[in-house]
Amino acid sequence: MAVRARRSPRGAAVDCTCSALHRLLAAPVQSPRCILYIVRRTQLYLDQDLWNTLHARARSQRTTVSELVRVAARERYLGNRDERVKAMQAFVGSRAPAPGAPDTADVVRELRRGNRIDRLTAK
Repeated sequence: MAVRARRSPRGAAVDCTCSALHRLLAAPVQSPRCILYIVRRTQLYLDQDLWNTLHARARSQRTTVSELVRVAARERYLGNRDERVKAMQAFVGSRAPAPGAPDTADVVRELRRGNRIDRLTAK
């Protein structure tokens, strides 16, 4: 059950997907995990036709107008989740070292063994 916990210092609501949020200091968490995320409150002005359409769809899907708007905004501006996962998986490993490149740890160790202090004190 989602619980609106409190307002953060910047005015955003902090949501928790478990009911243990209010008891974190008083008792151990009952749930194996607690996911916190920040949400922002906004106000939209919708014309009557759009409101009627959203309201009817929300009633038929047994959800809220707010949830329909959030889903539509995610789909329009964040893209499909599957597409984002695919893009992230394509990115993983794209920064692999070039063939024949020296090991980074070895390069750093060599730099640390260098004679920088000798060069600085020689001036």
